[in-house]
Amino acid sequence: MEQQFNSLYIVLVEPSSSQSKIVLNQFSDLGIQHYKLFKTASEALDAIESDPPDLVISALHLPDNTGIELVHEMRNNKITEDVPFMLISTTTLFKELDAIKQAGASAVLPKPFKAKDLKRAVLTTMDWLNPESIELDNVDIETISVLLVDDSKMARRMIRITLEKMGIEKITEAVDGKQAIPIIQSEIFDLIVTDYNMPEVDGHELLKFIRNESNQSSVPVLMVTTEGDQGKLAAIQQDGISAIVDKPFAVAEVKRLIETSLSEL
Repeated sequence: MEQQFNSLYIVLVEPSSSQSKIVLNQFSDLGIQHYKLFKTASEALDAIESDPPDLVISALHLPDNTGIELVHEMRNNKITEDVPFMLISTTTLFKELDAIKQAGASAVLPKPFKAKDLKRAVLTTMDWLNPESIELDNVDIETISVLLVDDSKMARRMIRITLEKMGIEKITEAVDGKQAIPIIQSEIFDLIVTDYNMPEVDGHELLKFIRNESNQSSVPVLMVTTEGDQGKLAAIQQDGISAIVDKPFAVAEVKRLIETSLSEL
């Protein structure tokens, strides 16, 4: 395990000396030796573009920007668009957390956090970086066809990359439930991955259409969402969702759920 951490290169963006010291001490405990520390988003972006790291870890509030804007800058740059991003913050505001999750963060850690939490988040990133660790078992990957539905372009991209790393190549995208419905009416899928909060036709409405009106009512539907309302999630479960996964998601968890869903077909 220590050898795996030794191979990682991490960029840490943290303006607070005391907070950066805490994180760097935890790096040391985990055996992470290759890292660079920056206090501003602009300095970090220059470094990330010239030498893309395995992972960027950032605070939410920075002197010249925010962590949300930093990850958006990364996702809009061809060189850095696929670099995993982790937010560390004290914020509990849904609006801020939702924005960072929809931008394709690989993890969100609340302050204060424990070393085991950082370790788990870094391990999740390592799974994402290592395609062999997330290849699907006992599944004929070449025949798998997936519909991916999410109104966030960045979230769709991160999910698509994860699916592709699993070996899935037949992926159709829809920007929301409204666009997905005619696609479902005209094509057959082995798996549908959808967001919950979308304009016009949300994930719950899409699920009810699939289960009650489509010609593929038994297709596995995996919901990847930031929605935290337990009442809404309970209603989705009652209406036949196959599984619900939080954004950002653990790659190993998604792998297990997809394997389970496809093996039941």
